Amino acid sequence: MKKWVVRFASLLVFNILVLLVVGWLTPARVGWAAVWAGIVLTALVIWIKPLVEKWFRSMASKSSGQRTKAGEKLVEFFLAFAVAFLVWIATVVFTGVSIGGGIFGAFWGWVLPPVFLLIGWAIYGAIDDKVEGHAGALYDRATGTKTVTTDAATSASPAGTSRAYPGAAPATDAGRRELDDGLTDEQRRMLDELGKG
Repeated sequence: MKKWVVRFASLLVFNILVLLVVGWLTPARVGWAAVWAGIVLTALVIWIKPLVEKWFRSMASKSSGQRTKAGEKLVEFFLAFAVAFLVWIATVVFTGVSIGGGIFGAFWGWVLPPVFLLIGWAIYGAIDDKVEGHAGALYDRATGTKTVTTDAATSASPAGTSRAYPGAAPATDAGRRELDDGLTDEQRRMLDELGKG
């Protein structure tokens, strides 16, 4: 329970900041809706985003053998943008966030915020361990419980494993294998299939 409360609260604060930046730098109007929009955005990022990403990646993996390395990177970017775009649409639909008026304002009000979300998720992915650590300490102080310290080596997320959203898998055997050779299980399986063909 504590883990989810800490992740939700720390991501909520971060998402509210991202939404305020979106409101300042894009035609989208966030205003006082930032708190409710932050709650909706955080729930989407924690529970819906991983499912949508998995679904998109499974569809894209069917044709991955036909793409070049540059094409694969381009597909990864478009998948990430599509996920951010869907999250932004849901945030606008379920909150008081509005898109700028006119054709020009409406276009940039739909296109720019997902880019800011992608940048925000990348930043959060880089600092999430520290942010959640501080939020956990605040939670412990508020509830009066003692913090159990863990070895830094066991709590660090493996390189290449995305923790850009809460709910990301902890270090597993697959993550350890990825640390050894830099390949995910899916990439390793594809290479094995190429070797057999």
